[in-house]
Amino acid sequence: MIQRLAGKIILLSGWRRAGLAFLMGALASFALPPYDFFAVCFVSFPVLVWLIDGAVDNAGLGPIRRLLPAAAIGWWFGFGYFVFGLWWIGNALLVDADNFAWAIPFAILGLPAFLAFFYALATMLARLLWSDGLGRVLALAFGFGIAEWLRSFILTGFPWNAIGYAAMPVPVLMQSSVIAGLLAMNALAVIVFAMPALLVDRRDLKTGLILVLLLASAHVGYGVYRLNTAVVEAKGPQVRIVQPSIPQDLKWEANARRGIFDKYLAMTSEATKDGKPKPQVIIWPETSVPYILTKAPEALKSIADVLEDGQVLLAGAIRVEEPGGSGDPLYYNSIFAIDSNGEITGAADKVHLVPFGEYLPLERLLRRFGVNEVVEMPGGFTAATTRRSLPVIDAFNVLPLICYEAIFPAEMSYQGAPSDAIVNVTNDAWYGDTPGPYQHFRQAQLRAVEQGLPLVRAANNGLSGVIDPYGRIIDALALDAVGVVDATLPGKVQLPLGEVARHYQFWVVIGLIVIASLAYFLRRRARVG
Repeated sequence: MIQRLAGKIILLSGWRRAGLAFLMGALASFALPPYDFFAVCFVSFPVLVWLIDGAVDNAGLGPIRRLLPAAAIGWWFGFGYFVFGLWWIGNALLVDADNFAWAIPFAILGLPAFLAFFYALATMLARLLWSDGLGRVLALAFGFGIAEWLRSFILTGFPWNAIGYAAMPVPVLMQSSVIAGLLAMNALAVIVFAMPALLVDRRDLKTGLILVLLLASAHVGYGVYRLNTAVVEAKGPQVRIVQPSIPQDLKWEANARRGIFDKYLAMTSEATKDGKPKPQVIIWPETSVPYILTKAPEALKSIADVLEDGQVLLAGAIRVEEPGGSGDPLYYNSIFAIDSNGEITGAADKVHLVPFGEYLPLERLLRRFGVNEVVEMPGGFTAATTRRSLPVIDAFNVLPLICYEAIFPAEMSYQGAPSDAIVNVTNDAWYGDTPGPYQHFRQAQLRAVEQGLPLVRAANNGLSGVIDPYGRIIDALALDAVGVVDATLPGKVQLPLGEVARHYQFWVVIGLIVIASLAYFLRRRARVG
C-alpha cells in the first residue's frame, strides 16, 4: 500500500503537487510548541522526499532553471510550515489596529512567503545531489542544514522554529545540543524524520534503519545519561520573577502608568511563601518601567523604598542618551540594575533589534509611504554595538538577553566577566494566547542547555520561569497568570566541548553528510553510466 501511495505522490503535478507540499509543511508545524507532536514529521518529510522524486528536471534549460521544480516544492512546503507556525505574529498588529491592521496580511502571509525561499533553496541543494535510496535522504538533510544556517543570519537572521526544535521537545532530548548544536541538529533531525521514505523501494533500507537506530539511540541515550549523572548545586542567589500580565494596550497609556508601576512595586515587596528566603535579585520583564528612569528620580526613590538592604532589581526599561549639540536623542531597549539605594549600578542594551518592530529597514524609503515601526520611538530604537555581561551582586554576573535575542544560538558570545546565569526579559503580551509565547520559551530553554547556564526568564504575561542548565524547569508561571516565582538559582555546569569545538560542530556534521550524499550520488551515476 505504501508503494502505491508513494507512486501517486510522485506522479502528482500542478496545483495538487503544490497543495500537498503546502499541507505537509503545515502538518510539520504541529511538531512545534505548544503541540510538540513530533511524530507528524515522520509523515511530512517522507512525503517531501517523494514529491522531490517526482520533480522532473526541465531538460534543455540552464542548470538553475532545471532545479526550479524541486525549488517550488520546497517553497510550498516552507510556506505551509511558516504560515501555520507563525500566524500569531499578526496578533501584535491588532494591539494598535487603527494604525497597523493593514499590515496583517504581510505578517501572516508575507513573512512566511519570504522565509519559504530558504526551504526552496534547501530542496534545490538537495536536488543537486539527489540520487536514490539513502542518498536522497542525506541530500535533503544537507539542503535543510545549509538553509537553516543561512536563515540564522541573512538580513539580521530569523531562526525561529528551526527544524531541529521538533527533535528536542523535552529536556532529555535537548542534551544532544551540547554536542551537535542547534544548527547540526537541524540536519540530523531531517535524516531521522525522512527515513520512512526508504520503505518504498527498500534500497538501502537496512543501512538507513541502522543509521536511524544509531542516531536515535545516541540522541536519547546521551540525554538519559547526562540527566542521570547531572550534579547541579544551588550556588546562585535567591531570585524573584515578577509577572504582572499587563495588557499590551495599557502599557503606555499615560493614565495607567502609575497604576502599572505601583503593581510592580507591590508584587516586588510581597512576602515569600513556604519558608523561602527573601530574594536577593528581583527581575521585572522587558520595558516594564513606564518611565525614563534617568529622568524620573521619584520612580527610583519608589524602587528604593520597596527594596531591602542588599537587594538588586533588574528591570527592563527604555534608556535614552542625549547627544551634544542639535542631535536627536538615542533610545535603547535596556535592562537596568538598581540597588536598594535607588541607584542605577549598571545597564545592558539590546544588541539585536526586531526589524519593523523596533527599527525600520530602509527607513527613509518606508517612512515616505507612512510605514512606522510597531514600537514607535522617535527615530526607532538604537542597537548596542557589543553584548556585555552585567554585574548584579558580588561575584555574580548575568548574560542579558532582551526579547528574541534568546533565539540566536550563535550570538551568545559577549564581553566582560564570565556569566553565572542568563537573564531573558521579554514582553510576549503582544501575541496573546497563541503558540508564540510557548515557542519563545522553548527556544530560550535550549539556550540554557547549550550554554550550561541557568536561565531566568521574566515575561510580562508569561511564560516566566527559572530553568536549570540542563533545561529542566525549576518553577514557572503559566501564560496570563499574575504572580511571582521565588527560587534559588542553580549553579552553572561544565560543557563537554570547549568553545573552539562548539564553533566547528555544525561544519563537522554537515561535512560528513555532504560527503556521504556525494558518495551515493556518484554511485548512482556510475551505475547508470
